Amino acid sequence: KKKIPRRISRAIAKHNKTEQHALPLSLSLGFAVAKTNKTSLTNTFKDADDLMYRDKLHKGVATRSQIISSLMTALGERDFITEGHAKRLESLCLQVGEKIGLAKKELSDLSLLASVHDLGKVGIPNRILFKNGPLTAKEWSVMRQHCEKGYRIALSSTDLAGIADLILKHHEHWDGTGYPLGLKGREIPVECRILAIVDAYDALTNNRPYRNACLKSEAIEELQRNAGTHFDPYLLKVFIAIIDKIS
Repeated sequence: KKKIPRRISRAIAKHNKTEQHALPLSLSLGFAVAKTNKTSLTNTFKDADDLMYRDKLHKGVATRSQIISSLMTALGERDFITEGHAKRLESLCLQVGEKIGLAKKELSDLSLLASVHDLGKVGIPNRILFKNGPLTAKEWSVMRQHCEKGYRIALSSTDLAGIADLILKHHEHWDGTGYPLGLKGREIPVECRILAIVDAYDALTNNRPYRNACLKSEAIEELQRNAGTHFDPYLLKVFIAIIDKIS
């Protein structure tokens, strides 16, 4: 009888290994047998149930990490901006963070945020994510949900729970007109304020389906027009000083 749960476990492991583009399957198993006719079925079921929950706790952390990895892969396949985007953001964000003297923990969080801030976009319909043109008010309402979707996904993972709050707040604006919370100024985490500037610059200087990339000088002018509204003025000056040194 013990061969049955082993066979099931092997089948799931084989699926997760061979079906690399599918979400990984996870099944927790508990197995118990009444050794004598004096053992009640209720107690036997309880023993099996206890073993099942023990198995579930053991597998939980690894499974969540697999799921997050699969979701990021799915986002990479759906989102045209993902190729090279995260690496460019991470590099520039860290340069700003190091320049202003962020602590190692903040730099680590900033690096991870640059890679996964748009995780919630896996829950945005393709018709909106890939729309070739301006979004309607209703479509923007849906698009803005990606911060909260990403926040909830991150909370489910021990690897990302520590930056879930940063994912939630990465579209807040310096003047309080951002979303989803309408935070203002230094209420916005410094990691999010840095990412907002770097993300906007990368978006301006790389091609999109609906427009061509701007020149570096044009992108900087656009950022400067939004200093004190969208962006932290001090951090923007730091960023521009870094960008000016890059050919």
